[in-house]
This record gives sequence, C-alpha cells and structure tokens, in this order.
Amino acid sequence: MIRAYKFLLRPTVRQSQALGEMLRDHCSLYNGALQERRDAYRHSSKTSVKYGQQSAQLKEIRAFDPERQGRWSFSSQQATLRRLGKAFQAFFRRVKAGEKPGYPRFRGVNWFDTVEFPKDGDGCRWDSTPHDPVTRVRLQGVGHVRVHQHRPVKGRVKTVGIKREGRQWYVILACDNVPAEPLPATGAVTGIDMGVTHFLTTSEGAHVENPRHGKRNADVLADAQRALKAFPRRKRENRTAQHRRAVEKVAKVHRKVRRQRLDHAHEAALALVRGYDRIAHERLNIANMVRAPKPKPDPQAPGAFLPNGAASKAGLNRSILDAGWGVFLGILAQKAESAARVLIPVDPRNTSRTCPECGHVDGENRDGEKFQCTACDHRDHADRVGAWNVALRAGLALPDVA
Repeated sequence: MIRAYKFLLRPTVRQSQALGEMLRDHCSLYNGALQERRDAYRHSSKTSVKYGQQSAQLKEIRAFDPERQGRWSFSSQQATLRRLGKAFQAFFRRVKAGEKPGYPRFRGVNWFDTVEFPKDGDGCRWDSTPHDPVTRVRLQGVGHVRVHQHRPVKGRVKTVGIKREGRQWYVILACDNVPAEPLPATGAVTGIDMGVTHFLTTSEGAHVENPRHGKRNADVLADAQRALKAFPRRKRENRTAQHRRAVEKVAKVHRKVRRQRLDHAHEAALALVRGYDRIAHERLNIANMVRAPKPKPDPQAPGAFLPNGAASKAGLNRSILDAGWGVFLGILAQKAESAARVLIPVDPRNTSRTCPECGHVDGENRDGEKFQCTACDHRDHADRVGAWNVALRAGLALPDVA
C-alpha cells in the first residue's frame, strides 16, 4: 500500500526565514523556466523546450547564483522543473481533447507553497536525529527542523514534501510498502446514498447528518471578506500590516472549514469501515453535478435570455460542494483498502426513483424525502430507498425491505 503522512513542523525563526527563501527561489526557478518555454515557442522557429533541456541547465544556474539557487537541493529543483513539465503535458492533453486549455501561468510567491524532494536522503532526511526522542527532518539549506509527529510512520519513506499553509509549515511523506491493517470480519453489508439533507444514509435507514461546515462559517467568512474588500488590490510587498492581517484572516477561515470537513469525512468513513465488510456506493460525477445550467436565449427578444434556474442551481451546487462527497469517497476508499474491506461503486441513475419492491421506475415516485411507488404503493424514506437500490445493484444480499 501507498500512504501519505502529514505532520506539523516547528521551525525556529531563522529556519522559517530559510523555508520562505526556499519557496521564493523555487518559485523564481519555475517562473524562469516557464518564461524560457514561452519565448522559445514565440520565436519564428517555434522551438519546443522540454524538461530534459531545462534540467541540463541547472548546473550552470546554480554556479551563476550560488547565494540563492545554489543553496538548495539539486533534486528538489529538478522536481520543480518536472512539475512545470507536467503542467504543459496537461495543457496539451486538454487542447487535444477539445477542453478549455488553461495555459500554465506564472506563479506569485503566495501561490507557490510546495517544494518536493523526490528521494529521502537526497537533499533531505526524515528522522535525521534518531538518537533524539524529538523527531526532526533535515533539509538542505535549512537544517534540522523539529517535527510534531503525532503518529508512527509505517512503510518506507519515498518522497518528502514541504508545504506552507498560512503561517504554518508541514512536512508530507509519501510511503510505500505500508502494511495493511485488516479489521475483524463483521458479516454485515450495506449500501449508502449520498445526500444534502443527510450526508449519507445506509440501506438500514441510518442517517449521518450533514454538518454543513461551510454554511455554519458563512457569516464569519463574509465579515472577513468585507474587511478585506476595504483594501485596494496590491502586491504582497506593498500591503500594509492591516491589509496582510485581513488576507490571513480570510485564509484562516477557509482552512478551518477545510479541516472540519476533512475531520467529518474521516469519522464517517471509519464508522462504515468498522461496521461493514462490503460497502456499495454511487459512482458520482461531481463535476457534472455542479455544472451551471446553460443560458436560454429568448427567441422573441434578441440579446435577452429566458429564466434557466441558475439561481436555485447555484444554491444546490454550494450545498453539494459543502458536503464534500468527493473528499469522503476518496478517504473511504483508502480506509477500505487498509482494512481489507470491499468497496463497490455502482451506477447512480434512478436509484431513488426505483421501487425496491416491484422495480417500477418513475420520477413521481419521489417527493422530497418521501417515497411512494405509483405502481405498488410501497412507502419509505427516499434516501433509504436510494441506498437499498445501490446495494441491490452491487449484488449485496440484504434482508427484506420491510
């Protein structure tokens, strides 16, 4: 198994400054490499610059600028150039597929927050002081940085990443050969239906409430955004202290909501994995579900448009994104793999409109949370019906509907 671990760093003041300089120099390298690619392609020869050519220039760049680029790990700088190469590969793939291209952009200092070390021991060393009870990670150009390690690391550390979130720094470890931790068999199976009113409902009819973290923090976020809007848009180096505090407050609220949503997803996924051997869920395409409706031109008034329900759809989209279904299903898959549980995705179409008793499919079967079959008059909660049909499509043996 492959698993990632994320730990909070406790750098000193000088180490924090060095970490910030490391991000700044890697950002400068990324932008310089992007500029080189743009200039080469704009030339009349239409030259295409690849990762291998730019990586071969690193030795000269480091020798020319030893105070900045020469301080940091060679392999981490290669990873930064490889990151730009992947951005261009994704750009050309989208162009070929006819999607919105999204040409790679220059990164500001605030928008470049991660440096990756492709191999433990090359420019970095996890647990660099094993004789010391305090865990540390050694980074070239920074030193031995204290780590708040709240759980043991299992497997072999492959890559080490350093990430900045606000004023805090984190180390992210990618490990392979992580042993699985199978849980005792329970003999129970279930299907789950994702929703907005209830975060999820099992085929037994048990509901997990939707905490709506985004909605609960909406007023605090709105106040922080209004305070930020009072300041004119300026570059980071030209902002006043009050302006910087306003920016940090908005970012802090967003981080809080993200952590709350992540914590709830972990708790809900762990409860399912502990309680069931096999779990069926809907194979959701969330990107399509939250897509805005297309405008409807008014044929009788050129330049005008008919109502298309965009306002109500926007409210539903916010609720779907606030629930964090994608985050939850990803965490559920990871925990199921580690616990040796079976996860079965199924087609979600008409799961809450199909009668589990007679199989009749009709949009009028469901009215909000109420389900009443127009053919056999079977009645139940609509979310439970959806979860039941998900389990049936996965081929799980369930008790009687009643």
